[in-house]
Amino acid sequence: MKRSFLLSLSFAAVVFTASAQNKKFTAAQAALPRPKLVVGVVVDQMRWDYLYRYYDRYQTGGFKRLLNEGFTCENTLIPYIPTVTAAGHTCIYTGSVPSIHGIAGNDFIIQATGKTIYCTDDSTVTAVGSTSKAGKMSPRNLLASTVTDELKLATNFRSKVIGIALKDRGGILPAGHAANAAYWFDDATGNWISSTYYMTDLPAWVKSFNAGKPAEKYLNQDWNTLYPVNSYVQSAPDNSPAYEGKFSGTDAPVFPIKTSTLYKGNVGMIRSTPFGNSLTLDLARAAVEGEKLGTNTVTDFLAVSLSSTDYVGHQFGPNSVEAEDTYLRLDKDLAAFFTYLDGKLGKGNYTVFLTADHGAAHNATFLQDHRIPGGIWNDGVALTSLNKVLEEKYNLKRAVLSFNNYQVNFNYAEIRKQKVSEEALKFDCIQYLMTQPAIAYAVDMQRVQEANIPSALRERIQNGYSPEHSGTIQIVLKPGWYSGHGQTGTTHGTWNPYDAHIPLVFMGWGIKHGSLTRETHMTDIAPTVAELLHIQAPSGNIGTAIGEVLK
Repeated sequence: MKRSFLLSLSFAAVVFTASAQNKKFTAAQAALPRPKLVVGVVVDQMRWDYLYRYYDRYQTGGFKRLLNEGFTCENTLIPYIPTVTAAGHTCIYTGSVPSIHGIAGNDFIIQATGKTIYCTDDSTVTAVGSTSKAGKMSPRNLLASTVTDELKLATNFRSKVIGIALKDRGGILPAGHAANAAYWFDDATGNWISSTYYMTDLPAWVKSFNAGKPAEKYLNQDWNTLYPVNSYVQSAPDNSPAYEGKFSGTDAPVFPIKTSTLYKGNVGMIRSTPFGNSLTLDLARAAVEGEKLGTNTVTDFLAVSLSSTDYVGHQFGPNSVEAEDTYLRLDKDLAAFFTYLDGKLGKGNYTVFLTADHGAAHNATFLQDHRIPGGIWNDGVALTSLNKVLEEKYNLKRAVLSFNNYQVNFNYAEIRKQKVSEEALKFDCIQYLMTQPAIAYAVDMQRVQEANIPSALRERIQNGYSPEHSGTIQIVLKPGWYSGHGQTGTTHGTWNPYDAHIPLVFMGWGIKHGSLTRETHMTDIAPTVAELLHIQAPSGNIGTAIGEVLK
């Protein structure tokens, strides 16, 4: 009897212990903390110094809130060239570089065939929400996973991932391969659209949003400055035609801009106004509501790219009233968006990071007028001249297809046909390019280790070189120079700090308050988000999580 009692007692103890352990295990599973929602914000063409250039006029709830409540990495650099939109968005979300993820530019040439391809082109899909060619897009050209893909994998695809941007590449590439949806703006219809890669029909909430014709409503407001124009002390005078491009149908680049009469049915004009950012954040709010983002049992992810800053920057340049006003308006829009998320999800229950895909150079004429080095390299004239030299020497027709992405892209079909030595061609090209006053270096991609160039440039060239999608010679211009054909506005694409030094600020759930001045890289963003969420880093990641950011 005693032995039976003891056995029963022992069995009960084992059962009790196992039950307690199971409860602890279940509690531990349930207790793994994660934010309800991650919001990635990429401000297209935002130079790092824009965080501070207009700081005194920012409101408390936008950029200032990010800086004063969040964690800012003050020395974040792009570790590759060329610094362009598609490569930037891809790097942010993959933690990788063009040599691995394959997105070597907005457009790039498939070296084996000579065919130019757009980064998100996909002939196998069709538009959803439109009949235009703008819908024939998907992430299929992207060779690596994104942190958004990894979130889907980590939660057995229970997490929702949505990408939104005026530019197709700004919505598609961050959202990744496994996204629930990506949406982008269709100039032909004025609607937000998607492709059959994601769905066969737009959700009801997107249809409802489009039905309100929000782009037209914004354009009908006209664009004037938020404050008296003479108070924009961080910019050149409003009417600076030597530096700024004007809208078609206007006499000068000057406020007010009567968008209500200028757009004449061309709703795509909204891209080049600050209203494009407002429209994008409106759709982001609608996505939170329509998809019930942040109410899931697992973390959701909203990837938002604000493209209008890039269009405005290209047209007017960094020293324009238009650019300043665009950032002041974006600050207001961000403040309203963060307040909305506070009310919807609860302050501290979501995580935001804000960064940029690249920066921008000062307008070259503006620099010259202020006795600062800079200039415009007419790559079209140089290409014609170089091809003439090569034709005379080798009897080659159009031996170089383009200087796209600051690279020499050879016409391999013609080279093979004429049986010309590629090594001889590269030598002659480099010799010619080094006679150009704008060019600092011309580097054989396959012999970059032998090149007599600074190590920082060597690393950027290597990281940016995709053998399948990149040219064979990298062109590096002198500081302040960029390629182009017009004198107004600006562009980007180089290794220099004005193009490659980007803002990076985290805020919200799991984020410390503080700042960091040591060098970090665009490739570090994805692994930092992965560390925050306790998920695997993307498949091509070469970055390192920024531990100082995380609680």
